[in-house]
Parts: sequence; C-alpha cells; structure tokens
Amino acid sequence: MHNSKGRASLARDAERGITLDQSYIRDKRRYQVPFGFYIIMAAQFFSALADNALLIAAIAALREMQAPAEYEPLLKTFFTVSYVLLAAFVGAFADSMPKWRVMFISNTIKIFGCSLMFFGAHPLLAYAVVGLGAAAYSPAKYGILTEYLPHRLLVVANGWIEGLTVGAIILGVVIGGTLIKPDVAASMLAFDFPLIDTGVDTVGEMALSVVAVLYILASLFNLYVPDTGVDHKPLKRNPFYLIHEFNHCLALLWRDRLGQISLAVTTLFWGAASTLQFIVIKWSEVALHLDLSKSSMLQGVVAVGVASGAVFAAKFITLRKSVRVIPLGIAMGLIVLVMNFVTSLWFAVPLLILIGGLSGFFVVPMNALLQHRGHILMGAGHSIAVQNFNENLSILIMTGIYYVMIKVDMSIYWVVTLFGLFVSGIMYLIRQRHIINQAQQDDVAHLDDTTHHC
Repeated sequence: MHNSKGRASLARDAERGITLDQSYIRDKRRYQVPFGFYIIMAAQFFSALADNALLIAAIAALREMQAPAEYEPLLKTFFTVSYVLLAAFVGAFADSMPKWRVMFISNTIKIFGCSLMFFGAHPLLAYAVVGLGAAAYSPAKYGILTEYLPHRLLVVANGWIEGLTVGAIILGVVIGGTLIKPDVAASMLAFDFPLIDTGVDTVGEMALSVVAVLYILASLFNLYVPDTGVDHKPLKRNPFYLIHEFNHCLALLWRDRLGQISLAVTTLFWGAASTLQFIVIKWSEVALHLDLSKSSMLQGVVAVGVASGAVFAAKFITLRKSVRVIPLGIAMGLIVLVMNFVTSLWFAVPLLILIGGLSGFFVVPMNALLQHRGHILMGAGHSIAVQNFNENLSILIMTGIYYVMIKVDMSIYWVVTLFGLFVSGIMYLIRQRHIINQAQQDDVAHLDDTTHHC
C-alpha cells in the first residue's frame, strides 16, 4: 500500500492495536472469492459446455438431412428468440425464488430440448427449446453474482465466469467436432454395455447422449449452488404488469449515463460474437479449405483469445477503469479486416486469438459495470433480463443479416469486411457518446478503484 488511502488505513489499524500481519490477513479475506462461487462456476461451465457441443451436433444434423446452408445461422436465431420474447418474464421469475432453483429448472428444460432432438424433432425446433431453458438460466447465472459477491469483486468474478464460459465454448466445439468425426464416432458406437441395449445407433444419437450427460452434471452442481439469503419478490401473475415493469427497467438502464454505455457495448459484443461464430466456420471453409469438424476447432481458437483477454481484464482492470477499454473494441473491428488476406492456418490461428483477446479484454469490465449499475437501479434478475433482451435482440438482428447475406450468395470476404467496419464504427460512436456524458458529469470518479485478487 503506497498511496495515501493505504497509509491512512495502516494508521487507523495501528491506533486500534492491529498488527501489519493481521491487517494483511483481514484485507486478503476481504478480497477473497468465497468457495460457493466455484460451485457457481462449475455449474455454468458444464451447462455452457453442453450448449456449444449441442450447436455443432445440430449443425451436423442439418447437414445430414441436407437442409439449406442458410438454416445453420437460424439455429442461433431459434436459440435466442426466447431471450427477447420472454425478457419481461424471466427476470421476474429469477427474482422470485433462490437462484439455484431457477438454474436447476432451466437445465431441466435444456435436457428436454436435447431429448427432443434425440427422438427425431427438427434441430431448429429442439434448439429453440434449449434456448428457452438458456433464457431462464441467464438471469439467475449472472444475477447470483451481484447477490452473492460485493461489487468490488464483480470485475474479477465476471472475468472468471467469462473465461470459464469461453473455456466451455472451446471444449464444447472441440467435443462436438470430435464426436462427429467418422473414426471417433465409429469407435464410440462400437462400444456397448453388456446385456443393455442403449438404443444409440447413429452418430447423432451418440453425440446427443454425451451432451445430455453434460447437462445432467450441470444440474447436479446447481443443487449445491449457495442460497444468498436475499429476499425474493413473489412472482406477479398479471403479464401486463410484468411487461410494464420490464419496460420501466429497460428505460431506466438506457437513461443511466454509465448504464447506457456499458449496455451498448455488451449489446454490440454479443451480437458480433454470435455472428462471428458462423463467419469463422464459413470463412475457414472458403479461405482455408477446412471441413466442419476442423472449422469448429477454429471457433475454439477465438475462444482461447477471449478467455485470455477475460483473465487479464479481471486481473488489471478495476470498475473505475472499465470505460478505458472502449477503444479496444474499435481496434478489434479493424483487425477483423485482416482475415481477408489470410490463406494459411499458421497465420489464421494467431489472428483469431488476437481478435478473441481484444474482445474478452473489453467486454468483461463493461459487463461488470453494467451489472453494478443494474443492481443499483433495479433487482439483479430484472437487470440481467434487460441486458439479455438487448444483447439477444442484437444477436437476432446480426445473425439475421448474416442469413440474408448467405441467402443472396454474398462473398464471405465482403461479409468479413462489412462486419469489421460495422463493429469499429459503432464502437467509435459509443466512445463519442461516453465523452459527451463525461463532459456533463463525471460519473466514473465514483466507481470503485480497488485492485482485485482471486
């Protein structure tokens, strides 16, 4: 502690008879993440792992049934539509009972959606049911952080959650891509339990069975997620009241000077990230001549970068410094343009890691800032539901535009160019808006500037 605040703290401790070692232990405990947080992370990891493995399995199922190529981005559309249509209800649902119970119910819905695909339902319909479970899961997953942890730990907690989620994306797409490999699939299908007919006879059924096991593991961890002891609001039965309440929360967050900036950044990020998933698959097939299994691995490469950026942000960026990362979003959009000139896997991998790293470094602090402002202005569940509404509306719009581009057979190189310029342009406008807000009143100065430890 070399600053004046630290010296003042030491002076007060000396007056109270507290030694330097005792002061160190107290401060260490103050900034330590409680054990229950690791249970939350484990539950989130296995749920996200299953979501992403299921996406690759669903794409493979669409190709196996020879569905049109433009159906693939529609998987994301069907998955996210529940976030938008049910935004007014899932936040209130998440705030009406302990978060562990919400997460357990939501994972059960995901298992049901996975089962539908196993028993022959159309992949788009089944993935929509999984999206319904995910829409209910998200307000609880992020809402419990603001209930369980002090706001000074939100950046580091978000860094770990995002890093772990990205790790789940990496492993999820790798597992999904591995399960659909002919040689791996043949080996697994050749395995049978003695005296038991599993009913798993195809590559798709085998992949979905593995995904279902991952969802079940997530549900088991949900049962051990700590109860935060926060009072819960009874769920209102009048849907018009819930819609009115949601609209009020939506307007409140967009009017808040820091809320609008962080919400704009995360809204753009998640729309861009979801679209980039499909762009990477298409681009790697055209530019690098890779099949779906190998293309899905490159999604994991982007995710490695995001995880690295998230961990660095958690370590070095405080809540007060969170808005300083906005220029990295502008840089990320411009660096995406370099993809147009890459034809070698050796150049593609570091480039995608860099793109992912910039993304993770700027989105984690903005996500923490948004949760902090949302928790102050409204309940945790309502805040996350508003965030999900905006972010998933962005996903629907951006993946919808990508769907149209693929439908009209636009070159993937044009798609990459327009994507990069759009991201940079919007991030520049957000930065200008923040400068105007700060000129009116310095809201950033009131944010916590404590260094975070794990």
